[in-house]
Amino acid sequence: MITKFLVFQVRARIEATILKFLHLLASPTPTVADLPLIARRSKNARFRHSLFGDVTSIYLSQSLCRISLMKINVAKTFIRVWKVLELCFQLLVHGKQVTQRELFYKLLSSSPKYFDSQVQVNKSVQDVVSLLCCSRNSLGLMPSSRGTVVGRLLIQEENQEIVDCSLLGPAGQAITGNLHLLENFVFQSNARYIFVIEKDAIFQRLAEDRIFNHIPSILVTAKGYPDIATRVFLHRLSKIFPTLPILALVDWNPAGLAILCTYKFGSIGMGLEAYRYACDVKWLGLRSDDLMLVPQDSKVMMKTRDLQIAKSLMSSDMLQDHKYKEELRAMIQGGQRVEIEALYAHGYEFLGRYMVTKVVQDDYF
Repeated sequence: MITKFLVFQVRARIEATILKFLHLLASPTPTVADLPLIARRSKNARFRHSLFGDVTSIYLSQSLCRISLMKINVAKTFIRVWKVLELCFQLLVHGKQVTQRELFYKLLSSSPKYFDSQVQVNKSVQDVVSLLCCSRNSLGLMPSSRGTVVGRLLIQEENQEIVDCSLLGPAGQAITGNLHLLENFVFQSNARYIFVIEKDAIFQRLAEDRIFNHIPSILVTAKGYPDIATRVFLHRLSKIFPTLPILALVDWNPAGLAILCTYKFGSIGMGLEAYRYACDVKWLGLRSDDLMLVPQDSKVMMKTRDLQIAKSLMSSDMLQDHKYKEELRAMIQGGQRVEIEALYAHGYEFLGRYMVTKVVQDDYF
């Protein structure tokens, strides 16, 4: 649930936006007001450094872009924002919450002329967040979560039994998309590390091998690029257990590095919410010095998409004066990518031994 004060505050902002629009429309010289949005572009991104830790996060400056009904190429975008505003206002009035997927189907049925893809809805939601300077959660929108957790963690939800994540099967415990619940979970743990795993198959392999009994740890995965709920969950763990290193295991390719950077710095595409859930994540592997462990046949040539991601990362301020940039250069120069599964050439148990060795040697940055 969202607090009554927050509901009142966001409703008031929506009403003020509507009143301003109507006031200009009803004036002696009627005009259609443009929508001023904070620009979600890389050149509008800045980086802030925490005074009390090693967390560096992305935030957006106050540079604005404007959406106008009078410009043919963005007229539909303008209308989409108002359609999303309308539905969010209804959600707040009725005290409901929906996922963005549910919002898409509602808009698809009520406004098929303007919405035909989830991407359009997601962009319009971010436009509304930018317009009102609020969070998605405060609009009555819940993220869809793909994340799961396993290992040395006890989770207590209010009025519910404790979930012992060390007793679960390899699929782990699903991370809820309800951010209010996430913010109110009670956690207990005797872990010494938190592992962020890029891929679900690797997560399940490590859970099956009970890696958390060899290295006292909590394992988290978002099964690819991190969704907001998984990032909120990891951020809460980092705040409750601030002494636990958070170590990422990703493929050695630009996409793997991009996933790590999303956990570590945030995402420009998240707009005003970009910085909120950044964590001090360290890179455990795979890295260039691990390639000697991988058979030559397991090294695959980069694809066009890999090079596009690499170009975007290389031009970003995130990697300036950073060891990560050296790793990215090595990927580009070698023109090859390596997946974590390549370590299975030494047997399925080798991955666990590889991680233990890395941890014991403090081989992460």
